[in-house]
Amino acid sequence: MGKNKDKGKGNKAGAAGKPSSVRELLRVGPGFDLGEVDPRRIVAGPDDKETARAEALALEAEVTWLQERLFAESKAGGKRRLLVVLQGMDTSGKGGATKAIDRICEPVGLRMTSFGAPTKEELRHHYLWRIDKALPRAGSIGIFDRSHYEDVLIVRVHNLVPPDVWGARYDEINAWEKKLADGGLVFLKCMLHISREEQQQRLLDRLADPTKHWKYNPGDVDERQLWDQYQEAYQVALTNCSTDYAPWYVIPADRKWHRDWLLSRLVAETLREMDPQYPAMTFDVPTEIARVKAS
Repeated sequence: MGKNKDKGKGNKAGAAGKPSSVRELLRVGPGFDLGEVDPRRIVAGPDDKETARAEALALEAEVTWLQERLFAESKAGGKRRLLVVLQGMDTSGKGGATKAIDRICEPVGLRMTSFGAPTKEELRHHYLWRIDKALPRAGSIGIFDRSHYEDVLIVRVHNLVPPDVWGARYDEINAWEKKLADGGLVFLKCMLHISREEQQQRLLDRLADPTKHWKYNPGDVDERQLWDQYQEAYQVALTNCSTDYAPWYVIPADRKWHRDWLLSRLVAETLREMDPQYPAMTFDVPTEIARVKAS
């Protein structure tokens, strides 16, 4: 994905301005360079907020139907489940992205987990221990607000463990994700990519609104001083851990409404590809109809 001089429009595939696959446009592949991704670029779809929001909401019926099929499939022993991983710099919109997914899904069967600094108990275990505990059950959808990738992002930037320790985690994460993917877990890993300028404006917006002061963290300003180090850490994590079984997708997120449009389509496309099926019944329907009527 290269930079686009016209930040209002992006290169769009498809006659109607919609890509054949949003995943193809956003997927991290060979030669990927995070520095070449324009956070304000509209990569596909509507150019205006109202249309984008309407199109995202229009996916609800299909997504909830696929979600129901996924749950029904698990009742017959199916192991498949979907995990949406959301990563991004502070103020990148992980909370808003979670709401965008919630708007097109049924609350039942949807679980959101937010990962902050590890607790004392969690620090006594392997860093993947708390992640394992939060994985979605078969037939359900999980959303992670931050994830195990914090252990190769903030841990790397702040030198919380020696380089040889965090350096070994990329292969360890890949092996862990491969084992889960082989067991039926489908990964949808999304980096919400914002510009440094947009982050600054969002922090100022929070300070300008007393009802948003609770969301402001003075430490975010300290972290801004490490912007370049975080971008480097993301570049390494994205390129080392985007695999066939657990790819990464980078979502331009300066425009919140475009972020939500892209994320809604990523979820829909992934569920379509999973194509969950209602289980075959072991009873004879006409016989059961007769029995119910006679009861």
